[in-house]
Amino acid sequence: MSKGGLAVGIYVFEGVEVLDFAGPFEVLSVTRLEPERRRESESPFRVSLISRTGQPVRATGGLIVTPNASIENHSPLDILIVPGGYGTRREHLRANVQDWIREERRRVQLLASVCTGAFLLAAAGALEGLPATTHHAAFDELLRLYPNTVLDSQKRFILHDRVATSGGISAGIDLSLKVVERFYGLEVARATARHMEYPFPEHDVVPGAR
Repeated sequence: MSKGGLAVGIYVFEGVEVLDFAGPFEVLSVTRLEPERRRESESPFRVSLISRTGQPVRATGGLIVTPNASIENHSPLDILIVPGGYGTRREHLRANVQDWIREERRRVQLLASVCTGAFLLAAAGALEGLPATTHHAAFDELLRLYPNTVLDSQKRFILHDRVATSGGISAGIDLSLKVVERFYGLEVARATARHMEYPFPEHDVVPGAR
């Protein structure tokens, strides 16, 4: 654990889906170890945004996102989250991004993807042999490009010891709440969900799945 809590980096890029990165950012930023002292305390997660070059990027819908750092110049991370969006179709092919994710996988306590961010994890070899998930509309394409990926269409999110993936868009909020639970316990995670007025994910199964 980094000094001052857990350092979380969220990768942003041209065409990143807004809720894919903003959902986890919100969950981890509003977490409090003492919810009753919310205004007087800070989150145990220190969340920052990282882009490939450190320059602002345009998310879906035209939102301009200004990162805190670049992939070549950022503070040590405990958790790295890779969101999805249409831009992943380009990002997963970038050799320097693949190399960066591989290197961070060796360093961080948890490497996670939201939605089609799984393409970047797969490109870096982080999903080989591990059950994973992504946006339901991207299953076939992910398997075509990375056939060694084991996809589970029944799961909204999947957490392994050091790698985690979630389904599309809003599923990143569920995954992030489970990340809070993993590092700081169920009580803190439930309190975070209550503060957000969001239902705590009791199960990892996609609603309606059998």
